[in-house]
Amino acid sequence: AKGTHKAGFSRDMKYLVDVYSTVADAPVAVLRNAADGSEVMPLETADLTRLKENGWKAPEVFTAPGRDGKTPMWGLIVRPTNFDPSKKYPIIEYIYQGPGDQYVPKAFRPYDWYMTSIAELGFIVVMVDGMGTSFRSREFENVCYKNLKDAGLPDHMAWIKAAAEKYPYMDIDRVGIYGCSAGGQESTNALLLYPDFYKAAYSACGCHDNRMDKIWWNELWLGYPVGDQYKEGSNVENAHLLRRPLMLVVGELDDNVDPASTMQVVNALIKANKDFELVVVPGAHHTMGEDFGEHKRYDFFVRNLLNVNPPAWSDITYK
Repeated sequence: AKGTHKAGFSRDMKYLVDVYSTVADAPVAVLRNAADGSEVMPLETADLTRLKENGWKAPEVFTAPGRDGKTPMWGLIVRPTNFDPSKKYPIIEYIYQGPGDQYVPKAFRPYDWYMTSIAELGFIVVMVDGMGTSFRSREFENVCYKNLKDAGLPDHMAWIKAAAEKYPYMDIDRVGIYGCSAGGQESTNALLLYPDFYKAAYSACGCHDNRMDKIWWNELWLGYPVGDQYKEGSNVENAHLLRRPLMLVVGELDDNVDPASTMQVVNALIKANKDFELVVVPGAHHTMGEDFGEHKRYDFFVRNLLNVNPPAWSDITYK
């Protein structure tokens, strides 16, 4: 059946509960015979009525050729619930890209923590899996081998340009990008290497230099010995290229990526006399920024892509 499937087996392994959905289609649960996969009986179908009554809109699955002009790249387009096609919307890309998996959501989510809320501020939010991710082909994934600097960004930009060509309300001249962890590294990398396309970046807990991050992961994809392929992808080495707004965020107690990875980028930016913003969240671990950082991220893109000064935090009341 159409969708992404998740199976749970009975204790005797004779039956399985198959729950499947797409980003736009409600989850369906059926009981299947484990021997041949045949359907024994329907169990449940989720009801989206109340979601839709409250303005929920499904993300759009969008496909367009990547850098080579022929290989299809798949991603999502998330619009605000008050979307008006007569208006012009800045684009924000949420990025988490790399080998070992695919990252664009495939199953149903009534709310996507990374994309739903920020779209409501007046943005169109996108996410795409480019070359270097898994489950397509060995050739497709191997684009990243000794080349994590690539981050699939040439495919991402081609995909976003195609979406903006199809939908003129997407403002290709106002594109921001954000991510955490590998996405933190990649969003800063995008801003440094492609400043004519990406106009602002929010980067949380980034593994900005693979020479000091987890050896067990980095050496799988960058190889050994440590060579120029490590240096070329380092945001520390490339920090002097900054010419767009950048907000760096780091958790004080990050137990996944050493906070020094961010601080080395900060040090390089200071030495290069670059203007940027730094947010350190005390007591936080590996994070997109927690509630404080989330608010900072919203304000950052409102200022730099919508060109609007957000209200003072002290003026905001919560009901």
